[in-house]
Amino acid sequence: MAQRNDTWPAPAHPPAPAHPQTAAHPQSPAYPQSPAYPSASPYAQAPGTGAGRAPSGLFPGPTRPVFREPHPVSAPGVMAGLGSALLWFGLFGGLADGLAAYVWWTIVAAITAWVVALVLALIGDRGVAVGVALASGLGLSVALAFVANAWITTYNWPLW
Repeated sequence: MAQRNDTWPAPAHPPAPAHPQTAAHPQSPAYPQSPAYPSASPYAQAPGTGAGRAPSGLFPGPTRPVFREPHPVSAPGVMAGLGSALLWFGLFGGLADGLAAYVWWTIVAAITAWVVALVLALIGDRGVAVGVALASGLGLSVALAFVANAWITTYNWPLW
């Protein structure tokens, strides 16, 4: 049950119903702003301070802050890392004379590429680090496909 609050005096008469044209104007006498007549809108502001409703989120309205990455990843950086790592894997793969040697050289190349990508991500260009990581995953996938093909066709694990 509601209790009476003595800090707000009861109105002498109820507020007059607002006319549709005067309801949008909080300063009009038909729509008084006082503690005795609380606002019908939860977003109403004091008279003379602006619009009486919150922005809908569409224009115009207050803009939201824009957050930007301090070190953005760019496409040229990713392509540079991808190309350099593919060259790296090609050079290591060229040292092999058989499938087992190719896979082990690819694993060595991947480990060194991961170390380089980690260093680049921490203190260098993140785009190049992403490209190196992509090429590392691609190189290991190719080596795994060759191992799986040899294992399926010969029923012999080729790495031992």
